[in-house]
Amino acid sequence: MASVHESLYFNPMMTNGVVHANVFGIKDWVTPYKISVLALLYEMTASKISLPKRRRLNKLILPLQQGPDLPFEQFVWTVEECCPQTASAVTLRLDEMANGELRDMEHFFSTLPTPFTSFDTEAYKTSVVGLFMRHMLLAYNKLSFSQVYKLYKSLQQYYHSQEEGSLPALTFEWSDMDLASTEDTVGDRIDKDDSPLRQTVAHTVCQACAIFKYLSLKPAALQEELNNMLKFNPDFAEAHYLNYLNSMRVQDIFLSAHSLLHYFDRLILSGSEGKSNGDEGYGRSLRYAALNLASLHCRFGHYQQANLALQEAIRIAQESNDHVCLQHCLSWLYTLEQMKGSDSTVLTEDSVKMAAHFCLPYLASLGIQSLVQQGATQGKTAHKLMDALKDTDILHWKHSLSELIEISLAQTTSIWRMYGKSTMSAQQAQLLLNMSSLEPVNFGVHQNNTEAFAVALCHLAELHAEQGLYRAVSEILRHLKEQFPPHTQHAKLWMLCDLKIQFERHMNEGKYHLAEPLIVAMSALDKTQGLYRKALVLKVLNRSTEAYSVLQRLQVLCDKTKCTELAIRVMLSTAELHWESSGFSTALPLLLQALALARQHHLQSLASETILHLAFTQLMLGVPEQALSVLHEAIEPVLAHGSVMDKGRALLLMARCQMDVAGFKPNRREQTGNAAEYPIYLNEAAAYFSKLNCKERLREIHYFQALLYRTLGQNSQCNKSAMHFRLLDQELQTHKINVFQCYR
Repeated sequence: MASVHESLYFNPMMTNGVVHANVFGIKDWVTPYKISVLALLYEMTASKISLPKRRRLNKLILPLQQGPDLPFEQFVWTVEECCPQTASAVTLRLDEMANGELRDMEHFFSTLPTPFTSFDTEAYKTSVVGLFMRHMLLAYNKLSFSQVYKLYKSLQQYYHSQEEGSLPALTFEWSDMDLASTEDTVGDRIDKDDSPLRQTVAHTVCQACAIFKYLSLKPAALQEELNNMLKFNPDFAEAHYLNYLNSMRVQDIFLSAHSLLHYFDRLILSGSEGKSNGDEGYGRSLRYAALNLASLHCRFGHYQQANLALQEAIRIAQESNDHVCLQHCLSWLYTLEQMKGSDSTVLTEDSVKMAAHFCLPYLASLGIQSLVQQGATQGKTAHKLMDALKDTDILHWKHSLSELIEISLAQTTSIWRMYGKSTMSAQQAQLLLNMSSLEPVNFGVHQNNTEAFAVALCHLAELHAEQGLYRAVSEILRHLKEQFPPHTQHAKLWMLCDLKIQFERHMNEGKYHLAEPLIVAMSALDKTQGLYRKALVLKVLNRSTEAYSVLQRLQVLCDKTKCTELAIRVMLSTAELHWESSGFSTALPLLLQALALARQHHLQSLASETILHLAFTQLMLGVPEQALSVLHEAIEPVLAHGSVMDKGRALLLMARCQMDVAGFKPNRREQTGNAAEYPIYLNEAAAYFSKLNCKERLREIHYFQALLYRTLGQNSQCNKSAMHFRLLDQELQTHKINVFQCYR
């Protein structure tokens, strides 16, 4: 079975598919909800709380800080479940601010404990509470008077929303409260147009964003709401962007591109005097709109259009001196080069250095993960790659980058699988699936619908299939289909995985007529994988000329794309075609070349498979001693990490080599070495093939068992094996004994 990471070894930059644009504002620290969280932390540090209740509140801190903003009523209810006394104190504190005056909110911020002096409380500067308070105080102190007044009015609206029974309406943009901005914005887009219709639509869009964030509407329901908004105001840019995000969820290529272009156009029309620079929300939105357009074209494979959009984003970011946006552009630039098949190592290293210089750990970590991926394909040793990933993991845990932790584990799973260490691969996949961050958090929101999660499950499905555990495979695939419906972004992963497993199972069972139709579906998802499977089917159907032509096309393609694994598999399949015409000596150079390539790239699984091919070739050339010597090198890793099929092949080949070395001949009755060991190997091989229902290979084993028992004079065992052979031969309806099938 082909290695899973040929198609699942993903690009970290494509995990979300969407650049997090500053359309509705960069992540804001000073919001009414964050003030509520701040009030909770203040009451926790200022009042005496029993130890059990304090523990429950401590567990609640991170989900409240890192999760989406909650309606006030739900926030109070959540705190009340942990400690009713604290919930009452927080409500009273917020009531004083919301029903009081602006100076009451000012007084609250002035009485907060200073993280640099509160050594004996939770608000110490290195604690989670202290860091949060520092961010809040810094952000609040950056606000101008008008921004503070807006914050106060929004806090009143947020607090009183519980009485109205509705979600808080964020009727103004908070993007101007970025920590990097010390000046007031030119003006909110809504403030510039005071028409009732404009304000109503803006209010509706903000509510739709809140619903999209908090309640996670289904794509169809959200699309209906957006269509209603755009019907009344087709020029509202933010609604088009939200439409783009929703279309990306369901992989609607046309509508996503259409909506993003509409957003881009409306943003320019609604911009302040056509400016594209500056720190105002419009300028940032324009830059990130161009960057999103580039990422969209990358997804569709439109590399020229992606490059043009990326150059536009770089130009606008340079005009406004936006280093963060420029770093995002650089990250997508090396990603684009990788997707085009170019060497982007230098670009990636520069991106990592610049991201570290500007203190952007997320982008720096993505760059390192990309370098690890390139190193794996270039033949770097496992310990160097794992050391690099270990360093990034420290960075992830330090900054609580849970998404990158998942990507790192999925990447480690893929790397171990590529190197042929199935046990380590399964262990890393299980570690990812059992992470605490994948538990239901943030009030019912699950984090196990990411690409990393899909990759880990697909690896586990193929690993179970290799061991013949098809019932477990069905359960894993069923869960994947539920978690990633066919229209979603990462559904392609399990679809291709499912097709591969079905194809291999049909090929093992000799049902070639069922395997052949799967090639068309597989080619639609991955053209290269479909072409390789087509060559395999043509080969077993004895259409050698056509199979050889397809394999030659694949070899050229692999040399062009530098796909080492597939190139080795193509060489092995080509060598098997030479076997069919008894060209064993012709197959040797191909196998030696494949072995050198596998060892150069540390691909142990493929190296072991190549050694098995070499041993069989030497056996057919009449040098079983050499074959047995070579076979001893591969038998241990095959039995430790190989699939059931590989184990069966290796044991059958071991028995045949030892029988030939001992001078075994079908019609000789004299003692032939330590012949008592031969049935053991054959019986174990039969057990492995039975697990996969490989009737053709079982027939060959019964054939050799009958010959062996006849030589040893064990007539009853000989007759039993002969009977099994006869029954399988009649079932398969072919009388041709393929001497090569028993190994392949």
